[in-house]
Amino acid sequence: MNTMSEAEQQQVIYVVDDDEAMRDSMQWLLEGEGYAVACFESGEHFLAAHHDGMRGCLVLDVRMPEMSGLELHEHLADRGSALPVIFVTGHGDVPMAVAALQRGACDFIEKPFHNEDLLGRIRRALAVDCQNASRRKRADAITQRLEQLTQREREVMNLVVEGKLNKQIADELEISMKTVEAHRARVMDKMGARTLAELVRAVMQTSTAE
Repeated sequence: MNTMSEAEQQQVIYVVDDDEAMRDSMQWLLEGEGYAVACFESGEHFLAAHHDGMRGCLVLDVRMPEMSGLELHEHLADRGSALPVIFVTGHGDVPMAVAALQRGACDFIEKPFHNEDLLGRIRRALAVDCQNASRRKRADAITQRLEQLTQREREVMNLVVEGKLNKQIADELEISMKTVEAHRARVMDKMGARTLAELVRAVMQTSTAE
């Protein structure tokens, strides 16, 4: 018997659809596959429950009264949500769904759909969520290391990452070469970087995660 990892157990599939029969059908299907499911009848209800710690994916109907799925997606983007979104569309909604993909949605599926097709897309979305969570975890760890640096160490690090040589850094900061070398060694130690390439990657990860 397969057992879910801790990360998978934290994931929830959020279904937002104004059609009660569709919500019930999806909940029955997904819970039958062992997934945790939370259903919402409107975008407004989901936004009220939304928080940054949500893990999993969002299965979102495009056409809903009041707030459409596309509008909800835009609200989530404004909040910086990284929750992967799968749009459920009617045939005439495909151009809108394609536009949503260009704005960062994960996938879309047309009605009527086969259950296995939906499940396959959900599995891919959950894998994306795991990748996003791993990146956030690495970025958080790097941020904590950055916070341990003194102001001078951060200045030296930034110049090192820019590709400046020790002599250039010493001249720019008006300090001795030995002082630069000492700061550089402490930066490498505090950042847990063995090479300059590792240091550059760490700094780039924090900038892309912001």
